[in-house]
Amino acid sequence: MSGYVGILVSDPCLQNQFTQVELRSLKSHFTSMRRESGKLTLGDLASRMSRLKAVGENLSDQETTDFIAALYPNFNDEVDFESFLKVYLKLHAHASSRTGNPAKNSSAFLKAATTTLLHTISESEKASYVAHINNYLAQDGFLNKYLPIDPSSNDLFEIVKDGVLLCKLINVAVPGTIDERAINTKRLLNPWERNENHTLCLNSAKAIGCTVVNIGTQDFIEGRRHLVLGLISQIIKIQLLADLNLKKTPQLVELVDDSKDVEELMSLPPEKILLRWMNFQLKKSSYKKIVTNFSTDVKDAEAYAHLLNVLAPEHSNPSTLAVKDPLQRAKLVLDLADRMGCKRYLTAKDIVDGSPNLNLAFVAHIFQHRNGLSTQTKQISFLETLPDDAQVSREERVFRFWINSLGNSTYIDNVFEDLRNGWILLETLDKVSPGIVNWKVANKPPIKLPFKKVENCNQVVKIGKQLKFSLVNIAGNDIVQGNKKLILAYLWQLMRFNILQLLKNLRSHSHGKEITDVDILRWANTKVSNSGSQSRMDSFKDKSLSDGIFFLELLSAVQPRSVNWSLVTKGVTVVSSNFGYLSFKFTH
Repeated sequence: MSGYVGILVSDPCLQNQFTQVELRSLKSHFTSMRRESGKLTLGDLASRMSRLKAVGENLSDQETTDFIAALYPNFNDEVDFESFLKVYLKLHAHASSRTGNPAKNSSAFLKAATTTLLHTISESEKASYVAHINNYLAQDGFLNKYLPIDPSSNDLFEIVKDGVLLCKLINVAVPGTIDERAINTKRLLNPWERNENHTLCLNSAKAIGCTVVNIGTQDFIEGRRHLVLGLISQIIKIQLLADLNLKKTPQLVELVDDSKDVEELMSLPPEKILLRWMNFQLKKSSYKKIVTNFSTDVKDAEAYAHLLNVLAPEHSNPSTLAVKDPLQRAKLVLDLADRMGCKRYLTAKDIVDGSPNLNLAFVAHIFQHRNGLSTQTKQISFLETLPDDAQVSREERVFRFWINSLGNSTYIDNVFEDLRNGWILLETLDKVSPGIVNWKVANKPPIKLPFKKVENCNQVVKIGKQLKFSLVNIAGNDIVQGNKKLILAYLWQLMRFNILQLLKNLRSHSHGKEITDVDILRWANTKVSNSGSQSRMDSFKDKSLSDGIFFLELLSAVQPRSVNWSLVTKGVTVVSSNFGYLSFKFTH
């Protein structure tokens, strides 16, 4: 790991416009384009750049050609990789200006794929997250010499360079995620120890549900502010929304009327549940509007004034609703929140500006501090008829984590609900097989018309057939309808295709021969056999694998002394503990 350099560009200014993930993706596109005709000219580039999602979504082929022609008069000039990157940046900027969408804010809680145009951070968000860190890590024995951090400085980005603070913050968000004995906490770390901390941090962040596809260990070392702040914001969000589920807060069933609605509630992402809770409380007041987001719908602070009056009538102030100026009303709302003992997470100006991340954090903390719900035995009984969390599809969780790890534009919380419009599946296909999606005929969310969703899903099925998936009796409408069995079947084949594509990169080590399932099985069995074990795997469906012992023996064969066998017991009854231990070893 420490010897990995990545893709380098001779122009440092150009290099700094991209993360290594973006450079690898663009390098793949460039190599594919050049392979088609042996070389790549500006004329070729004009016709092929539309394959890139950021370009093809917003510019027609003719618009792309005209734009490149205006910049470079000689279409016969050959294009190298750096020239390709420069053209891409200019096209991306032109496409963004056409659509009126500037560079996305990388510090969003659920970080979208990082833009290559301009990396900016919100000072208000930075100050809020620093205050959060100062509060929750103040008693940490190692970090107390660095805390409190000055929110007006950039000290945060220096402190995170050794990885310790982020690891500790992950454990605050989801206690027990990291065994803190595994964190290197010496005063001066060598590059290998620092890299271990970064790797531990990134793998653990993935494990708790963060999207870290565009973040690498080098980003921490270089102190890339937008990526560091984006990761911190995701970790904090996971902590603040941790109680927004029926398992931890069963009183949430008060928001619904029957068991069918409870099932729907369980499938909602935490943000949607928070909005539903907020509207549920607002119905108890004279506020008549429906809050649909944490930005424009709350920027006049009127919804907050009604919400806090409902939750804390003993602290209510009639003048809060009488004030006409939104900024003044926002100040009164924050004063009321202070009297309730709620942390602010934002300023009055942030409310008026409609900062979605900070407004979400503010409402989530209000929910944690005082949710105003009461346990009703009759409604809680609905939960007894629902499947236990342990019975929730393991496959769905695996596919959800995998899709989120690819860095698509939207974070998904439920595979069966969030893939129904086909857009995320198209993005996933484009990640797995760059250029295979025809973005000209794809329908971008929000999609209100059902047939538009079917069009997207039909293209998903069509591409699956191109990739030789077995899709008997699977149509686009099955995905739109949320057919669980067929969606899982498609995703399994897509994930398998992705893994096999990665294995094909190893052909140089197998004399140009493509690696198949048989080769993988032979390799695994040989490794385990050479270690002196009699275990064997006959196929990937082999039921004898269910206790996890074979995989632990394989891991031990590949990395000697990596398995603590005293923690492993054999037998069908300990499947979960063996697999849990194996997962921990692979993750860390």
